[in-house]
Amino acid sequence: MSFNLGHGRPLDDAPGVIGLTADELPILPDDALANPSLARIDPRAWFPTPANPLEIEIGCGKGTFILETARANPHTNFLGIEWAREFYLYTADRLRRAALTNVRMLRTDAADFIRWRVPSGIVAHVHLYFSDPWPKAKHHKNRVVQHRFLAETWRILLPGGTLRLVTDHDDLWRWYRAFFSIWTDGPAYAAWLAGAPDPPEIDLGKPPPHLPPGIAPAPNPEADGRARAPFDLLPFTPPEWVGEGQTVGTNYERKFKRDDRPPHSAVMKKNV
Repeated sequence: MSFNLGHGRPLDDAPGVIGLTADELPILPDDALANPSLARIDPRAWFPTPANPLEIEIGCGKGTFILETARANPHTNFLGIEWAREFYLYTADRLRRAALTNVRMLRTDAADFIRWRVPSGIVAHVHLYFSDPWPKAKHHKNRVVQHRFLAETWRILLPGGTLRLVTDHDDLWRWYRAFFSIWTDGPAYAAWLAGAPDPPEIDLGKPPPHLPPGIAPAPNPEADGRARAPFDLLPFTPPEWVGEGQTVGTNYERKFKRDDRPPHSAVMKKNV
């Protein structure tokens, strides 16, 4: 299926400049499952100024957010990850024409990339805006936010780094809130690690998918000894560059924004 995003014009992802090449991201080594550290590759090295902070956007769509935020923050590096080939090419082509040097594009599964390739503690922020809601119950396992995704996102974030979430889909927001109830609540997280079941909103009919040791351990306890959650839940603040009444200024938001209420949004800040 083609969306004809280029309107007949060839789309150029500028391999090696905007688009990532196979030389920059080689295939997983055979023994990555037994030793995940062998698969890690530092994406900061893909940018002209590797010392700049790194942010990741998952699902760039037509690329308005990553284009505008990269323009507004020239001293931050941005990695956009988009699975749909035509949208990947369209976004990369926009970035190429904008001649930005602090943004790269990667076509892959974002959750797998974060799990297998990204080293720990190097990412300042992860952006997930208007993700595919996969509305049918049998497809909920395809939603980006899952226990494993949150564990791996916690791992790759810097201390105090954030996962920023926006959706206009009410059922997907209920899904997010069910994960918030575990991952941003210290006692609930400790109970879940000990074997407590998932909330019904995210119960896929399987035993709780408890995590391997060291993936997202319970952070240091509070001063009074209470269990501390992996994340704090904070309100979302729109970027300064977005238009009035917008949350993140994506093409999707501009096209489908409802005047009666803004989309749902939240920030999960990493605790250590």
